[in-house]
Amino acid sequence: MKEVTRSIPKVDGLGLILGKPVYTDDLAPKNTLIVKILRSPHAFARIKSINTDIAKKVPGVECILTHEDAPKNRYTRAGQAYPETSPQDTYILDEYVRYVGDDVAIIAATSEESAEKAKKLIKVEYEVLEPILDIEKSEGNSTIIHPEDDSVCLVDSVGYDPSKNVVCKHIFDYGDVDKVLSESDLVLERTYHTQSSHQGFMETYRSATHLDEHGRLVVLSSTQVPFHVRRSLAKAFDMPIGQIRVIKPRVGGGYGGKQSANTEYYPALVTLKTGKPAKIIFTRQENFEAGLPRLPMRLDIKVGANNDGRITAIDLKAIGGSGAHGEHANSVLFATVMKVINLYNKVDAARYRGTGVYTNTVPTGAFRGFGATQGVFALENTINEIAEKLNIDPTVIHDMNMIKQGECAIRFDCNGVKNTGPYEIMQSCGLEQCVKRGKELIGWDEKFPGKQVAPNKFRGVGMAIARQGSGVPYQDMGSATLKLNEDGTFMLLIGATDIGQGSDTILSQICAEAVGIKTEDITVLSSDTDLTPFDSGAYASSTTYVTGNAVKKTGEKMRKMIIEEAARILNVPVRSINFDKGKITIDGISKNMTLGELGKTLLYAQKELIASDSYVCYKSPPPYIAAFAEVEVNTDTGKVFVENFVGVVDIGTPINPTLAKIQAEGGILHGIGMALHEEVRMNDKGKMETNSFMTYKVPTRKDFGNIIVEFDDSYEPSGPYGAKSVGEVTLNTSAPAIREAIYNAVGVRINSLPMTPEKVLMALKNKDRV
Repeated sequence: MKEVTRSIPKVDGLGLILGKPVYTDDLAPKNTLIVKILRSPHAFARIKSINTDIAKKVPGVECILTHEDAPKNRYTRAGQAYPETSPQDTYILDEYVRYVGDDVAIIAATSEESAEKAKKLIKVEYEVLEPILDIEKSEGNSTIIHPEDDSVCLVDSVGYDPSKNVVCKHIFDYGDVDKVLSESDLVLERTYHTQSSHQGFMETYRSATHLDEHGRLVVLSSTQVPFHVRRSLAKAFDMPIGQIRVIKPRVGGGYGGKQSANTEYYPALVTLKTGKPAKIIFTRQENFEAGLPRLPMRLDIKVGANNDGRITAIDLKAIGGSGAHGEHANSVLFATVMKVINLYNKVDAARYRGTGVYTNTVPTGAFRGFGATQGVFALENTINEIAEKLNIDPTVIHDMNMIKQGECAIRFDCNGVKNTGPYEIMQSCGLEQCVKRGKELIGWDEKFPGKQVAPNKFRGVGMAIARQGSGVPYQDMGSATLKLNEDGTFMLLIGATDIGQGSDTILSQICAEAVGIKTEDITVLSSDTDLTPFDSGAYASSTTYVTGNAVKKTGEKMRKMIIEEAARILNVPVRSINFDKGKITIDGISKNMTLGELGKTLLYAQKELIASDSYVCYKSPPPYIAAFAEVEVNTDTGKVFVENFVGVVDIGTPINPTLAKIQAEGGILHGIGMALHEEVRMNDKGKMETNSFMTYKVPTRKDFGNIIVEFDDSYEPSGPYGAKSVGEVTLNTSAPAIREAIYNAVGVRINSLPMTPEKVLMALKNKDRV
């Protein structure tokens, strides 16, 4: 491996640090109309009338559009493979508003000042309806959030039932849970609540649109899923897909929040109505109030164990709040079982019931870690508590029960249908080594469980494990096209979406390795639905594994073509050709040819060398993490400070170790924020209270100590050069590891996130009363 496993700088790094115009707003057409949205002050209401007459007279106003002006085609904003498992339950503008901040009218003007002035002059009469704000009160409620009769789900097995406010139902079974629990020596039953949290990306949602010289709609957008955005826009506007072009410039952070289309519809409608360029840039407040935060969940879990520490059964039930629209709830709640319970594959029985429900709150969506984050919090908390009750070291009980190399994952029956498919065998699983190394790095044997370090300060350590996936099997696809230039350099065209994680760099390295050239000889063009081949997008931890395999296949094709063409031109057998680092030589002969010479010979007189290939993943090899947290708790204030956090991660071969390490550190910090600080909160009227970075607290560098990341030496045979994913798995262990460290420090366990100083202090006071 000459090009992969190298920590080279990001290929777009120089342009970013020099402040080159690379983001959506930088590249938007000049003199665009400015688009603003009038938003609902009510959590649930029907619009009786809208008067825009006075607002339209404001100088500079080009148009004001209401639900009477918008197409009536139901679609989903969620960016997922087709056919979507998300309900088609959304209009661009609707006569119903279903959350505080929902869209009421679109204003387009020549200046922001004119648009804002006009927005204030629009008069709306509402029929206010009773909202549902609690996920536990939604299913079967007499209030029906989607009373329309034209919302559908394209996949029958999802269990969609809007008459009961149900977005989806999941039923997974393995063995006889009730029987195994009744025979277990210990059964622990707990309830946990995970909060809605925001992705916290710096670049807010934004899009710009115009018509090209052929009258086609061109959309520039900060998105993770340009091809899915194109399909969703085509559905919403009832347009041929070929009449829409979506371009993704650099993205200032996404973390799942930009896996759904959000802003694209509004300027597109304005452009189609007026023929003029338009753009919308969400304010930070809009980004919170009309964004797509993580699904809040209630998780009820029962875990059985025998006195020797063997976990016998897992029974998990989850209710997830989808918010006002179906969005990603189905796939999130699917991940809550498939990427969680399989951590413990030696159980005799397992069961999962997952329900997604509508509420009159901001629609939720994808967030790094997806539903695995919530499920791991419930499962790992309970496993750690069982270890204590059985007086077994948590690292020991994990090692006894967790999945290991060469073992099979649980094969669940789904929705009452017997699963006769193939078993999922772990061809790469370094979890055992990850736990062992993590213990050493944190100093587990010396620090467990905890100690007092000052009259009011106590330290404790805790651990957790997690797994994720690498793409969605039988759905996610990546493609690549590689062209040889006349000077011996290459142009790599990929639909994959670099959202800051460095996928353009990583895929260039894989391509260079496959061809036998230097990464520096490749120029990348990515994420333009007109120019680049199809890619599912940046989600499900898929890019390195799925698109990486497509790039590897394409690179190998190009290498074969180069050798064949060189042999033909030089009139020697193919087997005598050697090709390395851009130089072509012949066994036993001094005659040779550079790649540039071959390129000129071919391109100007014979043919252009173009290689293309695709890859669909038929498996999703999991990455793993063993995480260890050391916290200090102030018993006077309840404040928890993460002194040290160790993550030892199995991601197969790190293609670019530095970028992988940064990804892992970022994921861990994301998890620390979810564990201790971050929460999307609303008042009893559904109005968001955490709609700025002043009220929504993301951790800064002063809020944690050391994050230590190491990678296990693993190799995934099905991955490109042994690689698996890294993007999501590291987030999932932060909260359960920190929760257990808090307990080992001061003896209280917090079952709802975030674990704020108020909750810790209240738990300490209640503990003292007992």
